[in-house]
Amino acid sequence: MSPEELRQYFLHLKTERRFSRSTSTQAICAIKLFWEKSLRRPWPAEVELVRANPQFKLPVILSAVEVRKILAAVPALDHRVALTAIYSCGLRLGEALQLQVGDIDSQRMMLHIRGGKGNRDRYVPLPQRTLLRLRELWKTHRHPCWLFPGKGHNGQGAATATDPMCRSTLQYAFRLALAASGVKKACHVHSLRHSYATHLLEQGENLRQIQVNLGHKSPTATVIYTHLTTLCQTQHQNRLNTFMADL
Repeated sequence: MSPEELRQYFLHLKTERRFSRSTSTQAICAIKLFWEKSLRRPWPAEVELVRANPQFKLPVILSAVEVRKILAAVPALDHRVALTAIYSCGLRLGEALQLQVGDIDSQRMMLHIRGGKGNRDRYVPLPQRTLLRLRELWKTHRHPCWLFPGKGHNGQGAATATDPMCRSTLQYAFRLALAASGVKKACHVHSLRHSYATHLLEQGENLRQIQVNLGHKSPTATVIYTHLTTLCQTQHQNRLNTFMADL
């Protein structure tokens, strides 16, 4: 394979497949690793020129009312509790599904998140209501390890499951609930985490605490939520109207 063939391939990803910058970067880095470490060939500089352009997209945010509509439309208890935990604790999908019984600290009302993004552990505050929901769910399967065990093909294997619930199962349950709720926003499971951070900010929580709860390494990733709160926008509009009132 020649450097020109590499360039044409990445150009195809950019113009034909329309990959995002992050996805195209993953492809470039993977092939670059193989190219330099396995083939021991110098990396052609011209390949970097066809990387997708940077993008800045704000995430879709659900209102508190919309979140509750979606959760209420989830028929299965285990799916509803899992999605509730994701929203009320600001979890990533994988973090929620990997939760174990021993991760709940009911004395301190904290949830121990193990091996989050970047393989970092953290503790997040556990709302009392969420704790009650988790206990209610656990009584239905009493699995010694997983909070959200997989049910198996017959739906009866939760008590003896060897693996947690499948990601695609919960994602599908969310899509069905979204359609049933009547909410028209183009959102997904991760939108619950974005909504959690935005709603906390609107309730007056400081950005540093939200950063800790979300497990963000840099505060830059958390600052984005200041663009999304209706409270910040309203306050800004009021200040703007006051300042411009004598025009």
